[in-house]
Amino acid sequence: MQILNQGENHLKLRIESEDDLWVLARLANKGRRLAMLGERRDTTTAESGSRAKAAERKKMWIELRILSNEYQSYSGLLRVHGTIEQAPMDIGSHHTHLIEAGDEIELTSNDPFPNFDIDLLKDAIDSSNRSNVAVVVVENDEIILFEITSRGLREGATWTMRGGGKRGDVRMSESVAQSFQKQVAKEILAATDAQLPMILCGPGHAREKLKSVILDAEPERSLRLIATSMAGRAGANEIIRDGLANEFLEDHAIHKEMQLLEQVWSRINSNGAIAYGKNDLIRAMEEGAIETLLVAIDLLRDDQTEIDGMLLSNWIRGLDDIGGNLVQCSTEHDAGEQLMGLGGVVALLRYKMV
Repeated sequence: MQILNQGENHLKLRIESEDDLWVLARLANKGRRLAMLGERRDTTTAESGSRAKAAERKKMWIELRILSNEYQSYSGLLRVHGTIEQAPMDIGSHHTHLIEAGDEIELTSNDPFPNFDIDLLKDAIDSSNRSNVAVVVVENDEIILFEITSRGLREGATWTMRGGGKRGDVRMSESVAQSFQKQVAKEILAATDAQLPMILCGPGHAREKLKSVILDAEPERSLRLIATSMAGRAGANEIIRDGLANEFLEDHAIHKEMQLLEQVWSRINSNGAIAYGKNDLIRAMEEGAIETLLVAIDLLRDDQTEIDGMLLSNWIRGLDDIGGNLVQCSTEHDAGEQLMGLGGVVALLRYKMV
């Protein structure tokens, strides 16, 4: 993400990655205005009686008042729906901007952007200098490729060897397993950048065999082997949660969030300095007990969520008065989903309330 121009209620941004699209989806709220180059059919130049769809499409600068947006993580495309406020034609008509990496957009708010939006934007800019990490979870008969980004865990592809190595002639099973790993290694190398840090993990020793196959094909690849107690997505989450690859992930937002959420579960289990549920959260804010407040990122921007008779986005301003920290948690990983199970807002406290 690049900020090309910034004011209190205006931002001009260049979108550079899928993570940037994820961030923009949180900033492009209903009621704000988003402008960029788009296309409309110029029906004014169509011959009489011709169908509108035959009219020439023209590029033009179109500003929308946002009604909604749609973003499926890692789809590479953000759809922003709204009504046209400024354009050479069709004022008041509905339009959808399709935003992808490389686009430049202007975002305008009626009010100054809140601090939590600016903080999210700064995190996106900082994250642009960090490399993602490829995680390959390896079992004898199944291999799954994940990519850890700053804000989530993306599942890339799954390869399964049905029945191979589980029964039948041992020599034949070994031959099938070797062929399976060679084919998967080839596809993993094709799907990942040579400079992308890669972790091979999983229970058992299959990851060691895959490492040999990968290095035979590309000796310059930088790989790290890590043993995990679980396979599949749970194994990839274990890498992040337990800090097994801190040298790769320690500056990633997802790593920091999961480490804090691990503190949450630990304090809940030990009846420690923790607050969740509206009544306890209100009391903790009033007493100045909140050290770190973890909030599900979309809940913070929900205009229906209230605490203590005010919108959550206004209530969290009390953190400034008590020196508390706000952490906006993604729900694009398992720990973030568990946070929603606690209502989406949890406070790590300076002391245990009694």
